[in-house]
Amino acid sequence: MTENRKPMPPDFDDDAPDLSAPEWQEKFTKAKVQRGRPKAARTKVSTTIRLSPEVLEHFRAGGPGWQSRIDETLRKAVRLDRR
Repeated sequence: MTENRKPMPPDFDDDAPDLSAPEWQEKFTKAKVQRGRPKAARTKVSTTIRLSPEVLEHFRAGGPGWQSRIDETLRKAVRLDRR
């Protein structure tokens, strides 16, 4: 397999550090790896709900975050919104 890299011109000045150097490898080894977003204090419960097409269309028309808007509307309906 061949590498897909073009040779750099002779006058190319690269200010980037050599990340294969031992001091960088040590930093990479010690770095904390965090995947995903942090857990919320109050997590939500995944569920399945059947909604009328008109309701779904209304919330989806608002773009991303439509599930959160449905949750907010339901919370207000049952007076659990504590803002």
